[in-house]
Amino acid sequence: MLVRSLIPVAYDVFNARILLINNLKSLMKVVPVHACKHCNEIHVGPVGHPFKSCRGPRAEARQGRHEWTRASVEDLLVPVETFHLFDRLGRRITHQERFSIPRVPAIVELCVQAGVDLPDLPTRRRRKPVIRINRSEVIDADEDDLPEPEPDPHQKPLLTEMPDSEADPPSTEEEKILLSEATLQAWETLRDGADRLMRKYVVRVCGYCPEVHVGPSGHKAQNCGAFKHQQRNGQHGWQAAVLDDLIPPRYVWHVPDVSGPPLQRELRSFYGQAPAVVELCVQGGAAVPERYKPTMRLDIGIPASVREADMVV
Repeated sequence: MLVRSLIPVAYDVFNARILLINNLKSLMKVVPVHACKHCNEIHVGPVGHPFKSCRGPRAEARQGRHEWTRASVEDLLVPVETFHLFDRLGRRITHQERFSIPRVPAIVELCVQAGVDLPDLPTRRRRKPVIRINRSEVIDADEDDLPEPEPDPHQKPLLTEMPDSEADPPSTEEEKILLSEATLQAWETLRDGADRLMRKYVVRVCGYCPEVHVGPSGHKAQNCGAFKHQQRNGQHGWQAAVLDDLIPPRYVWHVPDVSGPPLQRELRSFYGQAPAVVELCVQGGAAVPERYKPTMRLDIGIPASVREADMVV
């Protein structure tokens, strides 16, 4: 059964994700975002950062230096996929079914289980509590005495993702600021709403790898490739997930002054960090949210030179 009070939240989260993706496609055309060719590190700013932190192939030959290229939306919003459940109280997905069951974004699956109706992702809706026989077996209650279901009053129009070619960049500075603020608001709505849904709808994560499963119990697909997975026969070690497992924030270095000098390798200890989406919106003109100010280290003065940094006690 659905939690009726959370159905509007599920629709808001679903639309916030689509709005966030569409806005990022437009905003990234005016605010440069760089991605390393060899590792998964990204940087928001006019030029890539100079820190020697690359751990990709042949990093030793490059002395840990990054080779920057243009980033995509998937670099900022890490795609986390999971199996779609046609019946969240049904039997667990077996290893033999791993290729026959569709994989969908985990946040979309959470919204579907919370009440969002998508034609291409059907799921079973119960109107009476089930009768549990044992830990893994339930019996559906008789619903013949119930009237025909009426249209759900909580349904909202669903947004659709636009292609990259239709994403127009803001033409003026004012439009860029408004777009940055709307993007940041969509990011906050997405995370806050997903956090509320996860309190009622169980989300699991593997303790060895990043695999996520939305449902009461994890699947049985033996596709874990983490360290010593042979000893577990590829089985996952399921545990309760947190919000960052479902929506990884992807922290990047905060650029204090976009129009000023670039980041310096010797002053690394003075710079802060922020989620990539937040840093992108801040560089686009949005105000810094209070919750991210400590990690961005806005209250720390940055020395003007390396010599001045050496004088800091």
